[in-house]
Parts: sequence; C-alpha cells; structure tokens
Amino acid sequence: QVQLVESGGGLVPAGGSLRLSCAASGTIFSINAMGWYRQAPGKQRELVAAITRGGETNYAESVKGRFTISRDNAKNTVYLQMNNLKPEDTAVYYCNAGIRRYFGTYESQYWGQGTQVTVSS
Repeated sequence: QVQLVESGGGLVPAGGSLRLSCAASGTIFSINAMGWYRQAPGKQRELVAAITRGGETNYAESVKGRFTISRDNAKNTVYLQMNNLKPEDTAVYYCNAGIRRYFGTYESQYWGQGTQVTVSS
C-alpha cells in the first residue's frame, strides 16, 4: 500500500503565497519523478511542475518565475512553493509520483487526493 498525502492548500488573496507539501508513505523501494498537477472546474488536469530524483525541474509556462518545486528524498516528500498567486491559479492541486514498491519491479504512478487552492481577486 502506498499513500500520497497533500497538505497546505487554502484561500489566499491575489499576490499571496502558499506552500504545498506531499508525503509518500507505505512500502516504497524508490521514487523517481514527483510532480504537481492542477485541475480547475471545467478544465483538464495539467502539469504544474515536476522534479526528478536528481533535482532537475520542469515548469508550466504559466507558473515559471512564481512557483518553485523541491523535494526531500530522505522524507519522500515533494513541495510546491507558490508566490504571487493569481486568481487563475485557483484549482485542485494533485501530487503525483512514480514509485517502485520493491526491487526489480516496475514503476507505477500514484496520486494524492488533491488539495484546494483558491485565490481571490
């Protein structure tokens, strides 16, 4: 059993900041890439930011310069620091991780339950 548990969402005014956290727990051999996705009402889920185990990062154009993804491999945790938030950042944010549960097994994708981020104008 593997769980991804997110925290840190909430309601902030435009220009504010939030920090999301996502901790993976359970039977885990290794975690490859971790990332954050978001889904706004009536829209498809989209990649916000991703980070490899080695620390290489990738961001959506809309959040470059405002959001920073990081991870703590010892804690199996990924973070998303969101600054200068805009109303269009309002969405449910989901954590994602590629996890191998045992040595020699294939990687599977796991998702968190989602955390709501609402930015008021």
